[in-house]
Amino acid sequence: MTRTATCMSLAGGLAATAIAMPALAQNGADYFKGKTVTYIVATSAGGGYDLYGRLVAEYMQRYLPGSTFVVRNLPGARHLVGANTIFASRADGLTIGTFNTGLIYNQLVGLPGIKFDLAKMSWIGKATTEPRAIVMAQQSPIKTFADLQATKQPVNFATSGIGSANYVETTMLTSALKLPAKVLTGYNGNTDQLAMRRGEVGGTIGSRSSFEQFVQNGYGRFIAQIGGKDPNVPQLRDLVKDPAALSLIALVQSQGDIARLTAGPPGIPPAVLDALREAYRNALDDKELQEKAAKLERPVEPGYGDEVLKAVITALNQPPETIALLTQALKKK
Repeated sequence: MTRTATCMSLAGGLAATAIAMPALAQNGADYFKGKTVTYIVATSAGGGYDLYGRLVAEYMQRYLPGSTFVVRNLPGARHLVGANTIFASRADGLTIGTFNTGLIYNQLVGLPGIKFDLAKMSWIGKATTEPRAIVMAQQSPIKTFADLQATKQPVNFATSGIGSANYVETTMLTSALKLPAKVLTGYNGNTDQLAMRRGEVGGTIGSRSSFEQFVQNGYGRFIAQIGGKDPNVPQLRDLVKDPAALSLIALVQSQGDIARLTAGPPGIPPAVLDALREAYRNALDDKELQEKAAKLERPVEPGYGDEVLKAVITALNQPPETIALLTQALKKK
């Protein structure tokens, strides 16, 4: 190729790049005018992730004038399908979404099916803090954590599916604490609550907010919590002395501190990411959103941008001993 041809080819390539990327060079919210943002929810419609996702999408749209947000439910493989899709999306800021915080566990132990690196994603924010709780059915003879430790009869614990945060946490905690538990899967949405009311299962370990109404209605009781501020429910860490178990309790609490996340693929241009983060902050600060969430008894305790990124990286930066304990606990069930 001649030098002239090479120069023409280079010039053509630069021109094509300039044509393809002008929108990304725009600053702030103007970039989103006339564009559609797909907000992926890695679960079926209904349930906590869908509820938070739709609230976030609705109010982010308000703070990005001219944009249209479309919620796309993309369930499958315990949130992996949704998370993998978000990670592999074009880094133009037009595909973001939410998925199970428990994927941090999956990445820590290297479970198959992961095609993402959470440390590399473009973090926009988290909607709340989700303290975990051990919940027992009201008709269960187990009234306290000490009762659970002492029972000779195995207790059925409901979980959604292998790989979900609720499954991982229930499995590793019941194993590390040597609780007489049988972990069952297949309880998606609120079916675990129905199973507890029917007496099919005795309890579960899950996000406290998901069981507030259940307990208030007299169908169950909290016997311990991980995080949270309820003075009437003991902290699990205060009931345990084993150092290995305490390290796993701390890991679970780190997940609860960064709940209902919103993220995009790696490499979103800084100006575009800043606009998304600003819209997210405005959305979560919106009094109307907060009132809607309060009526649904869903807490709003947001965190933003690099603050969330730092928390995710901290959660992923576990010592080999903790990862070994997590891996061992998951292999036992």
